[in-house]
Amino acid sequence: MDANELVAIIVKHRKWLRDEDGGKGANLSWTNLSWADLREANLRWEDLAEVDLSWADLDYSCWPLWCGSKDVKVDRQIAAELAAHFCVLDCDDEDYIKARNAVIEFAKTSHRARDLGL
Repeated sequence: MDANELVAIIVKHRKWLRDEDGGKGANLSWTNLSWADLREANLRWEDLAEVDLSWADLDYSCWPLWCGSKDVKVDRQIAAELAAHFCVLDCDDEDYIKARNAVIEFAKTSHRARDLGL
């Protein structure tokens, strides 16, 4: 997929979100978006199943927390960034604390760790 195709999909998706004519919900399944600049992208309703986001820039984007993000291929940087955000949640549940402690050192390798206070 080239940049023009992606822009066209996003334009239609925005129309779909606004319930405008010509809109169509985006399905990015199986799309290779590696190296894409997705800073500040709202991926909340996107179907990212099997999408390759390796080396994509996701800073300040909105990660989908539903099954549409299942099996997304990411690189170490993105995984560490997600772990870092997980580790700064305010949750006093004993099981969460155990999970947090299990990944905290990995989370600290995120390029956003310092910004998040890790």
